Amino acid sequence: MGFLSVLSYAHKLATERLQPGGIAIDATAGTGADTLFLAKTTGPRGRVFAFDIQEEALTLTRQRFTKEPAEQLAEVSLHLASHSLMKSSIPAEYHGKVSVIMFNLGYLPADRSDKQIITLPESTLSALESSLEMLAPGGVVTVVLYPGHEGGRQEAAAVEDWASALSPRTAQAIMYRGIQRPDAPYLIALERKKTL
Repeated sequence: MGFLSVLSYAHKLATERLQPGGIAIDATAGTGADTLFLAKTTGPRGRVFAFDIQEEALTLTRQRFTKEPAEQLAEVSLHLASHSLMKSSIPAEYHGKVSVIMFNLGYLPADRSDKQIITLPESTLSALESSLEMLAPGGVVTVVLYPGHEGGRQEAAAVEDWASALSPRTAQAIMYRGIQRPDAPYLIALERKKTL
């Protein structure tokens, strides 16, 4: 049977927290796989916000959605913006009510994309700080890290250091990682404590 992949494990954690009609954020839309997963899971009464700094990513996300029955999906807002701007881009009425925020760091995994455009520690850490304020008590943040590409190891280390330094009264942090391949993707997940 084998262990779940890091992406499958991130989806498992998200599924456990999301309810129909829930609110979710895809902090790094990429090709739209996580955005669509969140839209399907929250359903037609749900709300999903997705962010990416590349127009190509939002185009790929829109294309993915054209293959799905719209009446079964959440309302999705796509933002051509850094994930570090999620707090100012999402209406205040949703702050503190988000069930799941997903990050899939690195570069846009599309054939012709510019692999030099990558997520950076500064904006990622800022976005993670905002995530804790956006989450509902008991909500979860999943962060898939890619140490195997240029700049990825530094970003992964920065996220790990940040998560390790969080007060356990604020959030519980876990890591899901294969230990034989140090360059393989891995997951850090945070659960916001029910009381702060």
